[in-house]
Amino acid sequence: MKTIILSLFFVLLSTVSFAQKSITSQIQTNAQCGDCKERIEGELNYIKGIKFAELDDQTKIVTVKYDPGKIELLTIKKTIAKIGYDADEVKAAREDVEKLPKCCQPNRHD
Repeated sequence: MKTIILSLFFVLLSTVSFAQKSITSQIQTNAQCGDCKERIEGELNYIKGIKFAELDDQTKIVTVKYDPGKIELLTIKKTIAKIGYDADEVKAAREDVEKLPKCCQPNRHD
């Protein structure tokens, strides 16, 4: 009986461990500079479920490692948009862009 219980425990433990795997995704933004990098990373790296976020200021791509059981990729993109930057298909609202310092506001053509 103990063997069966222990076996079930290890199966359950491995299932829980598998469910907590992290995903790494890349999100294209329209960030402008190092201040944008600090702003985006500073916000994302303190959100529950995000393990790591880094913006490459040359490519303007944010690499995010996150736990999909705690946060969805769309929520991360919406957070970036709320900061004032486009995130793939999620566009920042004009009022959020206008809250950024003038030097950090992406050129808008809309």
